[in-house]
Amino acid sequence: MEGLDATHLRTFAAVVGEGSFEGAARLLHVTQSAVSQRIRALEATVGQVLVRRSRPCRATPAGEPLLRLAGQLVLLEREALAEARGPLSGTPGSRSGVGTGTRVAVVANADSLATWFVPALARLPADLAVRFDVRQDDQDHTADLLRDGTVMAGVTAQRTPVQGCRVRRLGALRYRALAAPAPAGRWFPDGVTEEALAAAPVIVFDRRDRVQHRFIRAVAGRDLDPPVHYVPSVPAFSEAIRLGLGWGLVPEQLARADVAAGRCVDLAPDRFVDVPLYWQHWRLDSPILAALTEAVRAAAADALR
Repeated sequence: MEGLDATHLRTFAAVVGEGSFEGAARLLHVTQSAVSQRIRALEATVGQVLVRRSRPCRATPAGEPLLRLAGQLVLLEREALAEARGPLSGTPGSRSGVGTGTRVAVVANADSLATWFVPALARLPADLAVRFDVRQDDQDHTADLLRDGTVMAGVTAQRTPVQGCRVRRLGALRYRALAAPAPAGRWFPDGVTEEALAAAPVIVFDRRDRVQHRFIRAVAGRDLDPPVHYVPSVPAFSEAIRLGLGWGLVPEQLARADVAAGRCVDLAPDRFVDVPLYWQHWRLDSPILAALTEAVRAAAADALR
């Protein structure tokens, strides 16, 4: 079989990364027809359909390993060229260097993004000139984006390394059960009992969020089916609790201010949920990935249990 064309691989990665053939054409400064021709040529070489022509475009199972390969090639190529030209252009990340604007796609859960993860990104040396493409997903599902090659690193609850990745434990994000003071008195007059948990409305981030249900199971000893409000935004989630729409589990870093100000009460100060988090990244000898991993581990050491 003939070898894989590097231009075709870059185009494939652009289609999936941008979510469309049109977006890839804009990114690569070529026509949409040229993008289509390259994808068809790559699929002919492999003998498989590699792109789901959906909105957004997705890699098929056959395309996932090629998507990882394409991303790794782009990263290593840019770093190698930047290092080679460094003496001529000042530093690898200088404006005249090839390393300028290296795109790094990462994923984290919403609560990490709202608390400690963005400060981790800000720790990277400025001369790396990284452009972040940050994705958000539930910590139990972020590994899926590593597996299909969409991102090169991410925060995940999965301790088993995805194929082709390294994994490092970061610590645990602790959650506290909060409610507004007045509703808390009505819903939990005798404390956080099984009967009260079954009846009190609960705020849940989205249908993948199981943190509240873990707390209920730990306290009640079994699963319950309380009334649920879905609020898929970290600021709106906390606001819904403060306004008395329901109770919910809030990251300890965010919960402290509301409890201290009297806007919320901790329903069970001796009970909490710890969600272990891990950092997974491509198994590459990459200065950018090494610097990113060091920054993430340092920020996690400051913020997590």
